[in-house]
Amino acid sequence: MKILIRKYGLHLQAMFMLLAMLVCAVVLTSCEKDELDIRQNYPFEVKVMPVPKEVANGQTVEIRITVQRSGNFNDAKYYIRYFQFDGQGALRYYSEPPYMPNDVYLLPQTQFRMYYTSQSTVSQSFDIWISDNFGNEKQISFQFNSRD
Repeated sequence: MKILIRKYGLHLQAMFMLLAMLVCAVVLTSCEKDELDIRQNYPFEVKVMPVPKEVANGQTVEIRITVQRSGNFNDAKYYIRYFQFDGQGALRYYSEPPYMPNDVYLLPQTQFRMYYTSQSTVSQSFDIWISDNFGNEKQISFQFNSRD
C-alpha cells in the first residue's frame, strides 16, 4: 500500500493542483461583471372588450381594458391619457372626476374600467394612449355614432 501511495502520490498531487487551479479560474472569471443584468423594460399589449357602436347624448358606455404585460417588473408604472377629436364627451376612471384631454394620469391597476359619457348629438371619436415608465406606448381608438 505504501508503495502505491509513493508511486502515484506525485500524480495525485498534480491532479489536485490542476483541479484547484480550474476551480479558481471558474470562480474568478464568473465574477467579472460589475452589475447584474436585470430586465425592467417589458413590452405590453392592451386588450379592450367590445363596446357599442352607437351612443345617445347623456348615455354612459363602459370600456373594459386590460394591460397584458409580457414580463413582470414590480416598479413598472402605467399611465393613461386621451384626446377627443370629434364630438363632445367625458372619460373617467371608475367614479373619479372626468379626465382632462392630453393630461397624463397614473393607472393604479392593469385591469380596469373606463366610463365614457356622451355630451353630443353627433358622431364622437377619441383615442386613448396607455404608456409605461420605460417609453412603451399603445394607442386605442374609439368611435361612436349618434343614436339620437
